[in-house]
Amino acid sequence: MTHPSALPSPTTAAIEIGPLTIHAYALCILVGIAVAVWMGDRRLRDRGAQEGVVLDVAMWAVPFGIIGGRLYHVITTPQPYFGENGSPVDALKIWQGGLGIWGAVALGAVGAWIGLRKTDVRFLDFTDAVAPGVLVAQGIGRWGNWFNNEIYGEPTDLPWGLEIHRFDAASGHAVVDAAGTPIVLGTFQPTFLYESLFLFALAIVLLVVDRRVVLARGQVLALYVAGYPAGRLFIEMMRTDAANTILGLRVNIWVSVIVFTFGVVIFWIFGRRERVRA
Repeated sequence: MTHPSALPSPTTAAIEIGPLTIHAYALCILVGIAVAVWMGDRRLRDRGAQEGVVLDVAMWAVPFGIIGGRLYHVITTPQPYFGENGSPVDALKIWQGGLGIWGAVALGAVGAWIGLRKTDVRFLDFTDAVAPGVLVAQGIGRWGNWFNNEIYGEPTDLPWGLEIHRFDAASGHAVVDAAGTPIVLGTFQPTFLYESLFLFALAIVLLVVDRRVVLARGQVLALYVAGYPAGRLFIEMMRTDAANTILGLRVNIWVSVIVFTFGVVIFWIFGRRERVRA
């Protein structure tokens, strides 16, 4: 059953134009990247860098980030690819969903460090500049999950509950019944939407804090590292999709706790180092 005022979900996440298939998930990621590059470039230029540095570095950071995100997803959720009836080839099909943000950020940072070696921009100056844009990119990317009818929570009758279809990720379309009507599984908590809104809000917080508070080099990055998992922790607790667990808790809950702690520690370290230098 669905709530009469439930938020709708798309019945298709792919458009075929001749031999070309355009996946909404991939488009959301690309739009997010474009916005992050634009925001990061403006902020880095305000810090004295030349125009175009962020785009040049993104040529390294984005491919590394996509590879890292996919590796994290495949490592933490190996069953669809290497388990019983799994298909290793499907590990390459990122348009069907499945990019772990932790792996994307970690390997994306490595790509950024490599790209920055050809510039005179310091790594921490770069990451401080791009952090809010990365949050916005993540928030936009979450709408790819909406198209794929994934990342949702418990059943709900709230007015903003999300109608979810039985979805065939391989074809990019909802499964239909004998009459050709898309099959609806029910109305669920829209955790993808909660996370997207949280990411946009956190990006605004970082922008405001960076403008009004004197921060040490690297502390905007640290706020991102600590801030995102603080919200992600609660969203993970709401999700009901299949996930591997450790001691009864989803893997991403444990990772969120670890990353949050790391963010708090480096925020303190960067601040202390700046005070020592002063």
